[in-house]
Amino acid sequence: MLHKTIVILFLIFAQFSASAQEYTLIKDISYREKNENDAYKKERCKLDLYLPQDKPNFATIVWFHGGGLEGGEKFIPLELKEKGVAVIAVNYRLSPKVQGPAYIDDAAAAVAWAFNHIASHGGDPSKIYVSGHSAGGYLALMVGLDKAYLKQYNIDANRIKGLAPVSGQTNTHYTIKKERGQSMEIPIIDQYAPLTFARKDAPPILLITGDPKLELPARYEENAHLAAVLENLKHPNIQLYQLQGFDHGGVYAPGCLLMLNWIEKQSK
Repeated sequence: MLHKTIVILFLIFAQFSASAQEYTLIKDISYREKNENDAYKKERCKLDLYLPQDKPNFATIVWFHGGGLEGGEKFIPLELKEKGVAVIAVNYRLSPKVQGPAYIDDAAAAVAWAFNHIASHGGDPSKIYVSGHSAGGYLALMVGLDKAYLKQYNIDANRIKGLAPVSGQTNTHYTIKKERGQSMEIPIIDQYAPLTFARKDAPPILLITGDPKLELPARYEENAHLAAVLENLKHPNIQLYQLQGFDHGGVYAPGCLLMLNWIEKQSK
């Protein structure tokens, strides 16, 4: 069922207190094969692992940074720290040094790494969520909806516990259109659009955007379109939130808190 909800500014704050647990941060883990000869892959295909200690079978959030697929660096969102979950912050290759779908493939490789390795760090591989802001949200959707990307790493995308993009594009990404010399104003829905791969059996999906008056052009409408398509396909667990008062850059912080609340409900 589609829940189309408008959330007022303070509604999602003060719900999560800091955990008393200890946490460990392991930086710059390569998620590609160590024998890769590509220097740029070796530089960018790394992740940081933020782990709760003395908490077995914790949930994990794979987090992709924003930056339009052309910039940005991995980071652990403050709002996800000390909340009882692990966070995997991922770097990926960027345009124009590479072109699509290279960065989508990197995202898939990082998610596959999470499935293959999180148990050895105490996490539950059946509780892996994939999220990100802006371009990172786009990557989360592409990896979770187009099953081909994870299949090449022998992972079924339906094993993902949930997808939670924050202000991600659901049409073909601007940067991919830029690489191909296409119009930045006219939307395209092709093999690089999450919408193309909407399906009934996809993992649970939480779509979060900011205020339509403050967001990037049609960003809320894109997400509403995906939600409507999924609802029409009878997807059983799709939620759409519009956060009033937040612009594109500011929405990721409250979006993270909303995601934590959603994850808690998914685990019940």
